[in-house]
Amino acid sequence: MSIHREGFLIIFISALILGAIETGSYFLYQYTGWLWLFVLLTTGVLVMFYLIVRFFRIPNRTCKYHKNDIMCPADGEVVVIEETEENEYFKDKRIQISIFMSPLNVHANYNPISGKIKYVKYHPGKFLVAWHPKSSTENERTTFVAEHESGTEVLFRQIAGAVARRICYYLEEGQEVKTGEEYGFIKFGSRIDLFLPIDTKLDIQIGDKVKAKLTKIGELN
Repeated sequence: MSIHREGFLIIFISALILGAIETGSYFLYQYTGWLWLFVLLTTGVLVMFYLIVRFFRIPNRTCKYHKNDIMCPADGEVVVIEETEENEYFKDKRIQISIFMSPLNVHANYNPISGKIKYVKYHPGKFLVAWHPKSSTENERTTFVAEHESGTEVLFRQIAGAVARRICYYLEEGQEVKTGEEYGFIKFGSRIDLFLPIDTKLDIQIGDKVKAKLTKIGELN
């Protein structure tokens, strides 16, 4: 396991703030003799620092796939599988897969297929809770489309949530990518949407707990 580069500054700042709180609690204990308060604050500082470091963890995983496989782009829970109209790029019917990422999940995002990036678009927006039906069209989000070697295109979208306030992405139009390569990170709670061809064979169901690079979403025909 390693720490994601997006977390270095936040972890450093958090260490300074939490260190100051711990130092203050120690001097308060020396002055008042309130051991219970010192223990409570110390426990809180340690738990908070652990959770912050854990949020930016990157587990060591090997992505094994066949060329037509669609691999999971994020850790989380499958909360939506439905046929819907995709109006930003395809403007037709697609299968939408939504994966909700809680603050306890790994928050790095990975390419679901290999191919060429045909479309990248960042949208500023609101910060509705990630499971809100309008979050995919009104929240801050970034949309990507990758064209598989077969010519099939897959759209995947990072969506900020009520807590997530920064979407990080590293893709550009025209870039060649491989399945399982990292393409972005969303800080503190969020959602990933996939829009797949209607005839896509799916390997997941609503409620499934999925893992990036390890869970197979489906297969392109």
